[in-house]
Amino acid sequence: MQITVASDDAEAVKPFNLPAVSFSVANNSTGGGMQQLSYLIDSNGEIDFPIFGKLKIGGLTREETITLIIGKIAPDYVKNPTINIRISNFKITVQGDVRSPGTFTIPNERVTILDAIGLAGDLNISGKRDNVLVIREEGNLKKEYRVNLLSKKTYTSPVFYLQQNDIVYVEHNYAKIQSASSNTNTGLFISISGTLIAIITLIIRN
Repeated sequence: MQITVASDDAEAVKPFNLPAVSFSVANNSTGGGMQQLSYLIDSNGEIDFPIFGKLKIGGLTREETITLIIGKIAPDYVKNPTINIRISNFKITVQGDVRSPGTFTIPNERVTILDAIGLAGDLNISGKRDNVLVIREEGNLKKEYRVNLLSKKTYTSPVFYLQQNDIVYVEHNYAKIQSASSNTNTGLFISISGTLIAIITLIIRN
């Protein structure tokens, strides 16, 4: 997570901004560009913030994190600060009836549910498009949302733009479920029939 503190007083915000370092663009060479170091969130949901030490931000929204930091540094350290937060390892997961399910790292935080499904290679023909499940962690709870990709209401859904660690799950349609059930029952019937035939054969021989 990258946190940038800005203000009219450039000197006042220096202690609260991690340094920028050069990064490699090819062949392990440096000088490709400058990038601000990121904060690592530990297992307790805390970051090591300059001057104030451990700040617990795990489970907080972006707005709540900004409010927390402003409350720490203003006005004693920085007057009228502006806080910008960018998640540098933004990840979403797409599972279910899609071509390439998996977890995807996004280079920016503006990704829609349609983008996510595209990253997973789109839905299979048997995927259920009118009832896609999105699981989102809000506070300490997991909340479920349903999205009908065939409806224009998708664009106004609270999960149209995905958030960090959202899970998108595409269910199988009814026809595929019935087919799978039929195949299972057929296999079971064949297995039972084979066993009965073997038993009858042994009885006749004896």
